[in-house]
Amino acid sequence: MKKENLIFSRADKQIYRDGDKLIKVFDAKYSKADILNEALNHARVEETDLNVPKIRSIEVVGGKWAIILDFIEGKTLQTLMDENPDKENEYLEMFVDLQLTVLSKKVPMLNKLKDKMQAKISAAPLDATTRYELHTRLDSMPKHTNLCHGDFNPTNVIITSDGTPFVIDWSHTTQGNSSADVARTFLLLYLAGKEELAEKYLKLYCRKSDTAIQYVQRWIPIVAASRLTKAPKEEEEFLKRWVDVVDYE
Repeated sequence: MKKENLIFSRADKQIYRDGDKLIKVFDAKYSKADILNEALNHARVEETDLNVPKIRSIEVVGGKWAIILDFIEGKTLQTLMDENPDKENEYLEMFVDLQLTVLSKKVPMLNKLKDKMQAKISAAPLDATTRYELHTRLDSMPKHTNLCHGDFNPTNVIITSDGTPFVIDWSHTTQGNSSADVARTFLLLYLAGKEELAEKYLKLYCRKSDTAIQYVQRWIPIVAASRLTKAPKEEEEFLKRWVDVVDYE
């Protein structure tokens, strides 16, 4: 892969563009099972009628595993928001409507969100009492089977030149309770320093979906704890503050 074609890089993966293809290259230490599971989950989402980039192949590139997908030409919703601050409300409406569409889908072969969160809470760097309270709260939440993206934020929505929205990066997708996914989006906006937008987003989603804000808020400590397991150092204090809102009885 040529350096000039690199469009995104992290410690464990790099993303390149090659014409009409996007090449997601994983670090050599990355679990092969996790890579193949990510591709499988993405392929299952492709079977819905959502606009998602299609997987073309799974290959070994330069000794590293890679997932080859369609490259979607356009701008992220976050870029459009940054470039057109006067249209923020319009773009937020689009964002929430798109999330409601995603959450309306069923993909029954995906892993269960509750199972994933239970495991993450068990591994979180929290004391036993807090973990117990979080496990208890999670157990009490209704079991749903909606398609949850797991990282739904404006950087993962691409708008093409004709206005078609595509949702990308399905590596964290599961099936579960919609409000858990909404709580995660809320936290992601806060983590990005967009507190006002996060609050506006939550109110808009709850109004459009006829969901009580308090219900989504009950998910926030659970979601914050589940993110703690792999959170960078700079996020830990913030996430622990949200975990601390657990109500002790």
